[in-house]
Amino acid sequence: MADLPFNLKGLILSGGQGSRLRPFTYTGAKQLVPIANKPILFYAIENLVECGVRDIGIVVGDTKEQVMAAVGDGSRFGVSVTYIEQEAPLGIAHAVKIAQDFLAGDPFVLFLGDNFLREGIRPFVDQFCCREPRPASQILLYPVKNPQDFGVAEMRDGRLLRVIEKPKEPPSNLAVIGIYLFDSRVFDAVNGIKPSARGELEITDTIQYLIDHGHDVRCEVAGGCWIDTGKMSDLLDANRAILEGIEPSNAGKVDEASRVEGRVVFQDGCEVVNSVIRGPSIIGERTRIVNSYVGPFTSVYYDCLIQDAEIEQSVVMENTVITGVEGRIQDSLIGRNVDLRGADGKPKSCTLVLGDFSRVRIP
Repeated sequence: MADLPFNLKGLILSGGQGSRLRPFTYTGAKQLVPIANKPILFYAIENLVECGVRDIGIVVGDTKEQVMAAVGDGSRFGVSVTYIEQEAPLGIAHAVKIAQDFLAGDPFVLFLGDNFLREGIRPFVDQFCCREPRPASQILLYPVKNPQDFGVAEMRDGRLLRVIEKPKEPPSNLAVIGIYLFDSRVFDAVNGIKPSARGELEITDTIQYLIDHGHDVRCEVAGGCWIDTGKMSDLLDANRAILEGIEPSNAGKVDEASRVEGRVVFQDGCEVVNSVIRGPSIIGERTRIVNSYVGPFTSVYYDCLIQDAEIEQSVVMENTVITGVEGRIQDSLIGRNVDLRGADGKPKSCTLVLGDFSRVRIP
């Protein structure tokens, strides 16, 4: 854990509707969907811990009970967690506004709980902390192919001029990603802006307010792998990105009739019987793989059963049963407590998006 020259807090947003991830978000928090067998939200917490943050506020909404049950008081991460309830999804800047008492004038990192930056945020936090005088804000940018879908930075001679929300004609390909650093001057901004046409207090308007009022707003371009895990394809990409760097380990049982190829993590209490596991992949706690094939870039979470089936490049959430499926399941996202069983017929392959508690029979 890093030593900071001042008290830097963390603020994670873990509310919102998650409409792009339905059907999963009808029954669960999008920030708790696992990538490489760890909820997305946990990566954000660990990124903050790595930077020396010890006090974290988590803004929660309709799924607050699930988030609170998963994170607890923060002691498992070595931090103290305070929960801040947002009555409705009224915008990122609104979440900052209602967190003012928790932040108590301290600088802070604002982290959208469904953002994933594989290389972490430590270098950007160090830059913010070491700058004298400290800027009012430091934002992270990332080059994207579809800037019209994001808040976009307009630059001149390396200096940030404007931030434009979803412009029809983007001035650059640099998207403002969901990781920001602010000091207390941000509260003048969130209290000074008006709701947008969609009825939300926008973080882009907040940043622009600071720029327009003469405050120093810095920006840094992030490299490596950034993913906004808002869609199924994003989750599978993030899962792949993490699995590419895993180190093999075995806390489970693999019988002699099974074959393991490549880098595989077998978590505590899992069991593999007469199966082929090809890495990089991860098999969760107490999960059983029987007479099956699990291919590369697959994460199977805890307490699952995969029997007489083949699956690859997929994410399987907890307490799910996949059995007797002919042909290979691939590029799929399968929710919690799913019961997926095969019937007669032999399809060559299938791609599935199955929400929590689904019951499916494949003919």
